[in-house]
Amino acid sequence: MRILFAFLMFAACGFGADLTGTWDADVETDAGNGNPTFVFKQSGDEITGRYSGALGEADLKGTVNGDKVEFRFKVSAGGDDMEIVYSGTLEGDKKMKGTVKLGSVANGTFTAERK
Repeated sequence: MRILFAFLMFAACGFGADLTGTWDADVETDAGNGNPTFVFKQSGDEITGRYSGALGEADLKGTVNGDKVEFRFKVSAGGDDMEIVYSGTLEGDKKMKGTVKLGSVANGTFTAERK
């Protein structure tokens, strides 16, 4: 019985949250604030999806490792491509928070909640 319990506990720890769905975010940066929406699709530890917000729309890619999540996308700003990188921590399966880096332009923080 102890072996079965230990196995179940180990297996449960190995599975991270599934980000699949629509998330609304609040972003605060040195360059201003925004309220983007992310639509994620997760397969294993890989995430793909779409960003929609003040910087336009863009496809995104990222990873999930336990409660850690990172995703990125590129937008055109003034004729130059800028990479946006979000790094955060999941809080349960409905919230996440962390940092955002807008290329070399600005840094900030974000919180997001699943719809």
